[in-house]
Amino acid sequence: MPEIKNDHYYSKSPKSKLNVKQTTIQLKNGHIYKFKSPSGVFAYGKANRATECFLNNVKITGKDLLDLGCGYGTVGIVTLKENPFIRLFMSDINERAVRFAKENALNYNLEVEIKSGHLFEPWKDYMFDMIFFNPPLAAGKEVWMDAVKCSYSHIRENGTIQIVAYHNKGGKRIMTYMKEVFSNVKTLVKSGGIRVYLSERLKQ
Repeated sequence: MPEIKNDHYYSKSPKSKLNVKQTTIQLKNGHIYKFKSPSGVFAYGKANRATECFLNNVKITGKDLLDLGCGYGTVGIVTLKENPFIRLFMSDINERAVRFAKENALNYNLEVEIKSGHLFEPWKDYMFDMIFFNPPLAAGKEVWMDAVKCSYSHIRENGTIQIVAYHNKGGKRIMTYMKEVFSNVKTLVKSGGIRVYLSERLKQ
C-alpha cells in the first residue's frame, strides 16, 4: 500500500476532531436519502455532485455489489434501496468511514457486509458482479491503478467495474487504464466534467 503522508479522507485513522453533519442526496426520480456524515471522511457535510451523478446512472449487471472505498456508505446504500434484490458489500481503509457506513446502513435497516481495509485486502476470497468505485485521487495514482488492476480478479464473467471521475482531472487516465486492463471501456454518462466509466469482464 502506498504511504499516505497527510491526514485526509484516505487515512486509516483520521486525527481530526470528530464532527457529524447530515447529508442529503436526492435522485432524479425524487427519492431522498439522508446520511450521517463525519469529518475526516470524503464528502463531509454535503452532497457530492459526482456521487449524485454516479447514483443516477449506474448500471446493474448482477446481484453481488462491492462499494469499494465506500466512505460513509452513500453509493452502496442508495443502490441497495433502489435495487433491493442485490447483495451489498462495502469497505474502506478509513476506520471512521466504516463506522458511519455501518450506522447509516443500520438506520435504513439494511443487511450489509462492511469491512475495513485497503482496497481488496478484506475481499481476498470474494467475487462480485459489480464493483463501484469513486477513486480517492488525492491518494495518488497508485491507489486507483491498483484498484482497477486487482478488480479484474474479483469480478465474475460479464460483471463490471464502474468508476466516476472528472474527465479532465484524472478521469481520462483512469478510462485509458480500464481499457488496458479489461480490453474494453465505455462512458455511461457525461455530465459537465463528470464521467461514469464502465468496463466488463468478458468471457474468455
